[in-house]
Amino acid sequence: MSDPEGAAQTPLFQSSLLNKDLVVAVLATSMASIPAFLVGALAVEIRQSFSVTTAELGLAVTSYYLGAALWAVPSGRVAERMGGVRVLKLTPMIGSVLLASIALLSSSWWLLALLLFPCGMVSAATATASNLFLARRGKPGRQGATFGIKQAAVPFASLLGGLAVPALALTLGWRWAFGLAAMLSIVTAILVPKPSQPRSKATGHAARALPAIDKLPITLLASGIGLGVFSASGMAAFLVSGTVHVGISKSIAGLIAALAGAATVVVRITSGFLADRRGSSHFSVIAIMMLIGAIGYVSLAIGQHLGVALLLVVGAVVALGVGWGWNGLFNFAVIDKHRATPARATGMTQLGGRLGGMLGPTIIGLCIDHFSYSAGWLLAATTCGLAAVAVLAGSHLLEQRAATQ
Repeated sequence: MSDPEGAAQTPLFQSSLLNKDLVVAVLATSMASIPAFLVGALAVEIRQSFSVTTAELGLAVTSYYLGAALWAVPSGRVAERMGGVRVLKLTPMIGSVLLASIALLSSSWWLLALLLFPCGMVSAATATASNLFLARRGKPGRQGATFGIKQAAVPFASLLGGLAVPALALTLGWRWAFGLAAMLSIVTAILVPKPSQPRSKATGHAARALPAIDKLPITLLASGIGLGVFSASGMAAFLVSGTVHVGISKSIAGLIAALAGAATVVVRITSGFLADRRGSSHFSVIAIMMLIGAIGYVSLAIGQHLGVALLLVVGAVVALGVGWGWNGLFNFAVIDKHRATPARATGMTQLGGRLGGMLGPTIIGLCIDHFSYSAGWLLAATTCGLAAVAVLAGSHLLEQRAATQ
């Protein structure tokens, strides 16, 4: 039987080519995620280039997440009909055109927002396609680690955005950062392997005949990831300003945020490796990580209220590292329960995550403005705890439905 993603599952392939596939998935995910991070990192330079307020830049970035949310579910269907390899060949090329357009054409916030909207769609399409790509081509027994490393590409994109400031924005100008990202996207498209054979009509009919997905469990899981991302994205948006608010210097506050971000990368990768050894109960582990993250937010709130730097550091590392370190494990767990429909299933859960990423900074920011930073962190702790409940409920339903079939 031929491999639908264009690679025969031979021992040689499994041992030597998985690394290349993983590099491709990481690069594609990074390049699809980088537009919003670049706008955030280069906000000062962009505002100096043309008249735009902070609120208008915020709206422009929101359009990116809106595009990703609207295309999340359809992208899963498209990936399973076209194949993950074909979509991954296409999305970096489209992304490169959009990044180049931002570099060359952006002259107002609304034009920037107009270009960021399809960038978000590219991000959603890349996410589901790369999930399908790795699910079909990955070696059994190694996929937890694979998805953990792949999902670490998102904070890696944030790191690239930060490095773009001293490397390019302060020397050549912010537009060069987007231009370089456009070139890297082209390189990524070239690295994506070619499908081994043309897409046949029979394969297309098979895609349309895929089994239906049980909506209630997947909706609960999507709610869980949405609430978890709500907490993490809101905390990430205001962590530096919150630590500065208690008298910590900007440089130290930046180091605290970097430490928390590094912890997220380490936990995502580590949790994937541990999942391969454990073999089951992934959703229970995710719920435990979310509850530990909630404790981190509480520590952050107490440290903020008392002005204790150590509690702030511990709270930030635990909340962001553990409380947002489950993303790769979550995708792996969803795919493990939906082997026939990995792209569609993760597309549905991705919708929850994208909405959480949109709403988190806005609502937690409003809470901070009207009450305090401590109140904002406590709100994040509450939603993170609710996320654990939703994940456990969705997992329980999946197990229950599987037992009755």
